[in-house]
Amino acid sequence: MENKRFYITTPIYYPSAKLHIGHTYCTVATDAMARYKRLQGYDVMFLTGTDEHGLKIEQKAAEAGVTPQQFVDDIVEGERGVKDLWKLMDISYDRFIRTTDDYHVAAIQRIFKKMYDKGDIYKGTYKGKYCTPCESFWTESQLVNGCCPDCGRPVIDAEEEAYFFRLSKYASRVRSLLVDTDFLQPRSRVNEMVHNFIDPGLEDLCVSRTSFSWGIPVDFDPGHVVYVWIDALFNYTTALGFCNDRYPQADFTKFWPADVHFVGKEIVRFHSIIWPAMLMSMELPLPKQVFGHGWLNFGGEKMSKSRGNVVDPYVLAERYGVDALRFFLLRTFPFGSDGNFSNELLIQTINTDLANDLGNLLSRTTAMAEKYFGGTLPSGQAEGPEDAGLLAAVNALRPRYEAEMEKYAFQNALAEVFAVIARANKYIDETAPWVLAKNEADKPRLARVLYDLAETLRVCLVLLRPFLPGTCEKAFAQLGVGEDLQTWDSAAAFGALPAAAALHKGENIFPRIDAAKELAALDAMMNEQKAAAEAAEAPAAPAAETAAPMEHRPEISYDTFCKVEMRVAEVRAAERMKESKKLLKLTVFDGERERCILSGIAKWWAPEDLTGKKVAIVANLAPRPMMQGKYVSEGMLVAADTPDGGCSIAFYPADLPAGSLIH
Repeated sequence: MENKRFYITTPIYYPSAKLHIGHTYCTVATDAMARYKRLQGYDVMFLTGTDEHGLKIEQKAAEAGVTPQQFVDDIVEGERGVKDLWKLMDISYDRFIRTTDDYHVAAIQRIFKKMYDKGDIYKGTYKGKYCTPCESFWTESQLVNGCCPDCGRPVIDAEEEAYFFRLSKYASRVRSLLVDTDFLQPRSRVNEMVHNFIDPGLEDLCVSRTSFSWGIPVDFDPGHVVYVWIDALFNYTTALGFCNDRYPQADFTKFWPADVHFVGKEIVRFHSIIWPAMLMSMELPLPKQVFGHGWLNFGGEKMSKSRGNVVDPYVLAERYGVDALRFFLLRTFPFGSDGNFSNELLIQTINTDLANDLGNLLSRTTAMAEKYFGGTLPSGQAEGPEDAGLLAAVNALRPRYEAEMEKYAFQNALAEVFAVIARANKYIDETAPWVLAKNEADKPRLARVLYDLAETLRVCLVLLRPFLPGTCEKAFAQLGVGEDLQTWDSAAAFGALPAAAALHKGENIFPRIDAAKELAALDAMMNEQKAAAEAAEAPAAPAAETAAPMEHRPEISYDTFCKVEMRVAEVRAAERMKESKKLLKLTVFDGERERCILSGIAKWWAPEDLTGKKVAIVANLAPRPMMQGKYVSEGMLVAADTPDGGCSIAFYPADLPAGSLIH
């Protein structure tokens, strides 16, 4: 049989801080897919790693008083670092790439030079107002009274030399790729990419900087370092030996193009527009698919250390077990959509699916086999009318499971398995083994009932191995199932288990959790974490300092106030503006139409934190031309100042219709 190959990747994570449950979600999903393909007999290459260059790392290292290399080494290789976390979560990656690896650095320099020699990279300039003390460029609109918005000092006219990639050259080919093929999944993400980024006009991309030094040097032009996306995106090829001698070129020939890149939706644009354009420039085959998964939110908001709502996977894995956490992440949230993490949902899922359904089925089956037959079922068995329904469910399971896995619908694949587990638990009630055990003449029937349960468990466990690798190993041991009966082929049909199966009751694989006790403990930990985050973010104040007086404006009449129309609006798109570091450009739907609002919240809010949220806007504010008339802002986002100089936004429930009047 032809050797089947499958190449799958996670994004490479940015190690500016320790990773959280959101990063774990993507990596566990990728691991489950890799294990599933290995189960099917594929030769799998599973790549993950870290993206370690850039200004933010340089700044974080300076704050910590260490070199950038020392900073990233600690987060990646140190205690409870990235590699420790993936080991804890039983991640079966084949290669781990760091963009500071020597072979990757050399490969990126060769790739950059090749694109430059082709004419797809050219030298240009960033122009703007420059603050010498801050070493920062600003646009005219970002200045405050003509001065630097950060330090308040005067600025000068200046420019920074940079190299640019001719992204615009490949716009039409990338558009066709997105519109005419299944390259980007879920399909719902295609319109956003085409309408928001390609159709308005792709601009050439800055791919080098001179204002910081922590990056891969442009070897033919000292002073420039490669900026972000050439460095980051080509990791998927350099880790296979492309343009380097760390790995054999045969690996690249064997596995490229990638079958799928799993990425968070916030970086879909880079992987579905910039990445294929760069590969076109290099005349390389394109990946077969990019899949942009949703976020795990907490309390309706994206997880963020500064908000104190980050969920630590170490705490949960150590408390409830690695497999329970892996299972929860992929059973509970549709992979292509956002999910709202909660402690209640975690414990409910563990108790219902793993303890009550799977764990209880295994425990009852093995316990009855030991009690009634000393652990070894007799080969003389009698069929009964209750068997047909269970056997039909088991025989239909593998193709139904496979269909969902091929769509990366992990939650649906698991639902298929647990529907059969539920059917097996119902089968126990239908056959009442404890009644059959009372009559010696019914022992052959009892043996068949227990065989059917053991065989159902075996098939289900084979398909659960990508999700619960450690647990399945323990469960197979209790069922007396060797490796030859843990294969993909063995799960195709009911009946592979020998009739005289030898079962023994082992440890309870998923003990039931005391929900009230655990929720109280988790809430206490989360409150401590939030308080610590708030304390870390709050500026230190002199002991004698008093609160600043409130700013009061002239009173207005009730009738005047009633002229202000405030409505709920859905943020359909949000993006940073190259003309301003202060403003975000929001596209909001007010219940009747989409409108553009420019809001000065970029310092505190990222676009991905707002997209899809319901917010309050002043809907009848007169349109206001901004940025020398280039844009028109058609409203105002309602926000509040926070005591630490930040910005708070009120979000409304997702099911509240856009256009709802706010009183």
